[in-house]
Amino acid sequence: MATAPNVDEEAVTHPLLSTDHELYLRRSSTSNVTSQVAIVGANVCPIESLDYEMIENDFCKQDWRSRGKIEIVQYIFMKWTLCFLVGIIVSLLGFFNNLAVENIAGVKFVITSNMMLARRFWVAFAVFSVYNFVLTLIASTVTAYIAPAAAGSGIPEVKAYLNGVDAPGIFTLRTFVVKIVGSISAVSGSLLVGKAGPMVHTGACVAALLGQGGSKRYGLTWRWLRFFKNDRDRRDLVTCGSAAGITAAFRAPVGGVLFSLEEMASWWRSALLWRSFFTAAVVAIVLRGLIDVCLSGKCGLFGKGGLIMYDVASEEITYHLSDVLPVLLLGVIGGILGSVYNFLIDKVLRVYNLIHAKGPGYAILLACLISIFTSSLLFGLPWLATCRRCPADAAEACPTIGRSGNYKKFQCPPGYYNDLASLIFNTNDDAIRNLFSHYTDSEFHRSSVFIFFITCFFLSVFSYGIVVPAGLFVPVIVTGASYGRFVGMLVGSHSNLNQGLFAVLGSASLLGGSMRMTVSLCVILLELTNNLLLLPLIMLVLLISKTVADAFNGNIYDLIMKLKGFPYLEAHAEPYMRQLTVVDVVTGPLQFFHGIEKVKNIVHILQTTRHNGFPVIDEPPLSETPVLFGLILRAHIILLLKKKAFSPNPALIPANVSKQFSSADFGKKGLGNEDKIENIALTEEEMEMLIDLHPYTNASPYTVVETMSLAKALILFRQVGLRHMLVIPKISGVRFLVLSRCLILLLCLDFM
Repeated sequence: MATAPNVDEEAVTHPLLSTDHELYLRRSSTSNVTSQVAIVGANVCPIESLDYEMIENDFCKQDWRSRGKIEIVQYIFMKWTLCFLVGIIVSLLGFFNNLAVENIAGVKFVITSNMMLARRFWVAFAVFSVYNFVLTLIASTVTAYIAPAAAGSGIPEVKAYLNGVDAPGIFTLRTFVVKIVGSISAVSGSLLVGKAGPMVHTGACVAALLGQGGSKRYGLTWRWLRFFKNDRDRRDLVTCGSAAGITAAFRAPVGGVLFSLEEMASWWRSALLWRSFFTAAVVAIVLRGLIDVCLSGKCGLFGKGGLIMYDVASEEITYHLSDVLPVLLLGVIGGILGSVYNFLIDKVLRVYNLIHAKGPGYAILLACLISIFTSSLLFGLPWLATCRRCPADAAEACPTIGRSGNYKKFQCPPGYYNDLASLIFNTNDDAIRNLFSHYTDSEFHRSSVFIFFITCFFLSVFSYGIVVPAGLFVPVIVTGASYGRFVGMLVGSHSNLNQGLFAVLGSASLLGGSMRMTVSLCVILLELTNNLLLLPLIMLVLLISKTVADAFNGNIYDLIMKLKGFPYLEAHAEPYMRQLTVVDVVTGPLQFFHGIEKVKNIVHILQTTRHNGFPVIDEPPLSETPVLFGLILRAHIILLLKKKAFSPNPALIPANVSKQFSSADFGKKGLGNEDKIENIALTEEEMEMLIDLHPYTNASPYTVVETMSLAKALILFRQVGLRHMLVIPKISGVRFLVLSRCLILLLCLDFM
C-alpha cells in the first residue's frame, strides 16, 4: 500500500529507511502533491478492510494439497451445521424478543387501562410516562456505556462489513447482548422504533461469533473449526445470519433471503443462496412451532403481536383499470415522502452526532427527553379525538380494555371507543394490524388517521439516532400504512379497493421511497399479508416510489453509512475514474521488504506505518534483476516476529525454521484478538537478525499494469473482493507500486 501522498519532495525520493537497498518509484523525480487525486488519498483509511483474497504461501498451498476427501466433507458439513445453528439460535432470539416486548408492553397497557377505567387519568399518565422513561433509560445506559456499536439499526454496519469494511466492535459478544436487551427495552418503552433492524444485526452477530474458527480461551480448538479462520467463510455466514434476522422479524423466509441478496451482500453466488435459504427455512419452521405453543395461551400476554402475520388472505381482491390511478398516486406520494423522510433523518442524525460527541451522559439525556416527549404525545393526542359509538356488527369486543384490539376505550363512556387511541395508544404491531384490517372502512375518522400519520412520521425521525438499538422497518411500515389508509379514505367509493388494502400499498410505497428496495420488499409484504393477489399492485407501487425517490437522494442505509464514516465501495465507477489510471492515485515512498530482511527494518516500517500489506522483492544476489516475489500481510509479519523466526545470518537460517508454523497460524484470528507490533518485545541482538520472508509470502497477488483505468480497478476490487492490488509498469526493470482499497474508497467518498 502506498503511503500518504501529501509529503514533501525529499520524502518522495527517499524511503523511510536510509539503507543501501533504496527502492525508487517510477516518478520519484517529481512529487505528485499537486495532483488533486493524490491529495484525496492523503490520509490512510482509519477503518481496516477485510482480507477476502486466498493466501497462497507455502503453508497454505501445502495444506490444500494434503486435504483428503474426509477433510473436504468435514468442511462442507461444518458449513451447513453452522448455518443450522445460526437458524436455531436466531429463531429462538426472535421469538424471545417478541415474547418479551408483548409481555413488557402489555403489562404497561393493562395497568394504564385500569387507571383509565378508574378515571384516574393523571395517575395513568404518570405510570405510562415513568414506565417508558425507565425502559428508555435502561436501553440508552447499557448502549452508551457498554456497547455504543449496538446503537441504531445495525443494518448499515452489517452491510458495510459484507462490503469488506472491518468496523470495530460491531460483532462482539458485548454488542450482541446489548443489542437484545436494548431493543426489547426501547420497543417496549413506546419509542417509535422497530425491532427488524436490530434482529438483522443480532443474526449477524450470532453468525460472526459462531464463525470465528474456535477459541483457545474457551477450549474450542477442534480441527474442524480451523477451516473458518478466514474472512471469506465468515462473510458468507454473516450473510446467512442477516437473512435469518429478517426472517425472524417478519416470518418471511423468502423475503429474508432476497433482502440479503438485494440490500446486504456485495458478493453472491449460488452456493451461498442455498445456505441462506436453508438458514431462513430453519428459522421459519422453528418460529411456526413456537407460535403454535403461544396460540394455546402459554405465553402470557403474547397474543397476535409480533410474529403473527398481518393476515389479509381472506380478502377477495378485485380491481379494474380505474383503480390503477390511485395506486400510481400512492407510488408518487410515497417516493416524495420517502425522500423527505431520508433527508430529515440525515439532518437529525447530524445534530444528534454533535450532542453525542459531548459524552454518553448527554446522549442518555437526549434519549430520555425523547421518551418524555413521546409519552406525552401518545397519551395526550387521543384526547383530541371524539368518542365513536361501537358498531353493532363489530367482529370483536367493543370497546377493548387492557389488551390489543381495534376498539380502544381510553376515556370514552361504555359503548364508545376512541379511534385515535386504537392506533396511537398501542404497540406498533397492533397499530399496523388495525390499519391493515379489512371491512373496517368506517372504523377510523379521517382526522384521526391524519394525526396518526403526522405523529408517526416525525416521531420516527426524531427517535432514530438516539443511543438505543432502533430499527426503521416497522416505523416506516406503520407510517406508510397510515398515509395509505388516509388516501383510501379520500378516494372513498371511487375505488374498488378497501382502506385496508390502501394501507398495505401505502406501506409498500413509503418503504420503496425510503429504502429503495423492490424485489425483497415485495416478497416480504406478500409474506406478511399472506395474499398473493396483491403482487401486481405492490410491484407497481414499489417501482414508482423508488424511481421518484431516486431523483432526490440515496437510500436511507447508504446515507447512514456515509454519516457513520463507513467507506463503502459501490459496484459502479464514477465517470471521472475513466479519465485516470491506477498510477495516478498512488505515490511514494513505497514501503517494501526484501526476501531476506533485517528485523530492525521490519519493526521500523511496521511502527511507522499502518499498512496491511507489503510487497516482497528479490534483488541481486538473490536474483539477476529486481523481481516481485509477492505480497506479505502485516499480521503474518507480526506472527513471524512473535515466534522469533529469524537467524543471525541468512546462510545460517535453518531449513526447519518453518516447521514451527502450520497453515492454521496464518488464519484470521477471532474478533478483537489481533496482535500488535507494540506488544512484541525484541532485544538489540534480535533486531540485527534476518528473516526469510519467502515461505510466508503470498506468491500470487493480483497485479495489473500501470495503464489500467481507475474505473476498471474499482470494478476488480469490488467483484473479486480485493484489499491490495500491485501495479506493475510496462517497462521491464522498473519498480512497483501498491494500490490499496483504502485509496479507492477515499476517492469515491471525496467525489460523492
